[in-house]
Amino acid sequence: MKKFTILTVFTLLYLSSIFSQINEFTTYDNGLIYSEPTMIKLAAIADSLNLKYKSCDLNKVFYSKAQGKGHIVSIEDQNSKKAYEDIKGGISYNDFKTKYQKADLNEDALIVRFIYKNYEKKEIVEFSEINLGNGYGKEIKKVKNLEKYKGDMAKGWIFSYEEKSEYSDEFLLAIYLPDGLTNARLKDEYAKMIGYSECLIDSSSPKMHENQKYGLPYLPENWKNLSLKELEETLDDLRSTKVVGQCSQDNSPRLHAINIALVSAETAKWEVFLKAHLDIMNDRFDRMSDGSYAWNRRKTYIKELEELDINVTDLLLGITLRIDNSSEHHYYGSISRLGRALTESENNLEIETEIFKMIEDPELDDYNRIIAHFLALNYYHYMEDNDKKVGYLNQLKKSVRKLPKYISSKIDMDKIGK
Repeated sequence: MKKFTILTVFTLLYLSSIFSQINEFTTYDNGLIYSEPTMIKLAAIADSLNLKYKSCDLNKVFYSKAQGKGHIVSIEDQNSKKAYEDIKGGISYNDFKTKYQKADLNEDALIVRFIYKNYEKKEIVEFSEINLGNGYGKEIKKVKNLEKYKGDMAKGWIFSYEEKSEYSDEFLLAIYLPDGLTNARLKDEYAKMIGYSECLIDSSSPKMHENQKYGLPYLPENWKNLSLKELEETLDDLRSTKVVGQCSQDNSPRLHAINIALVSAETAKWEVFLKAHLDIMNDRFDRMSDGSYAWNRRKTYIKELEELDINVTDLLLGITLRIDNSSEHHYYGSISRLGRALTESENNLEIETEIFKMIEDPELDDYNRIIAHFLALNYYHYMEDNDKKVGYLNQLKKSVRKLPKYISSKIDMDKIGK
């Protein structure tokens, strides 16, 4: 009897946990996670921002990430050091291939340069292979003499050599750039998407304050009855606290974000509200561990944005595109989460048309065309209508065939959508 009681308790707790995930946040009579009065406030702000957008700098120029074709070579044996010395000496790629015929080669890979700061706030220049299959591509990171790796890069070698140690054999990884790396100006229609997203999101300020303290702040039950000053103090406290989930089942970071969204909406802090809501949509939170079995239970809440009468298509595609000259607090969306959110949109035909056009557009840089391809794949994965999926998949394959040959030839058409 005692065992049965314990089992019953655990079963009820488990079922309670599952059912609580069905409605992740409180849903109001309007079917949204923000009440009708809150939505009216947000809509008024969004309307004023759309007017502001008309006076935003629509001629702002954005550039693609620096990119180009690269031949990747790697050697992990006693020839590594000699090959390293030859590369430092300026050996040509063809001579290298002739001399080191056992080297692992991957020719005509797309190489993209990323410049960022790591968790220690040290600047890194990274050259990454964009892998068109599963897994990650190879990468070379530079932490010294960074100026030589910025700007347009001429043809030649980028390399990394590790000497033999007690933990690993000597290893050479190098990338030969036959045409160097360059970035291109994005044409106006894409620049306007990015500009629209920066205008609405306000990339001049962050969602969170600096020097946050770890904690788990909560909203008092009577928070809606607080004075404006008290609400602003509450929001300041929420923005000064860092919440980290202990595992994939821990939704405290998302609850923290919805609290920030609610209070910022109540205090008319649109720039904070939209970042908090997009974080929920993109599931952009720190967790100790994050199992994939929990991902599907986290909703995207795109409907709340569409109800505000903003151009959600341009907003979300604007944070999909990757650029080299972004503002300090520019918001980039998660491709997998955006793909899922867009399937829930009321404007599916418009969205699908735009994504396919991006994949096919020879005037868009190759990296962003691949990003659009990945977005399309995630969109397909979350489509629920099997009949529509058939036609969508056929169109996606047609679009992929219009990618540059060196890219499309590395995509297995039979595995698209599987």
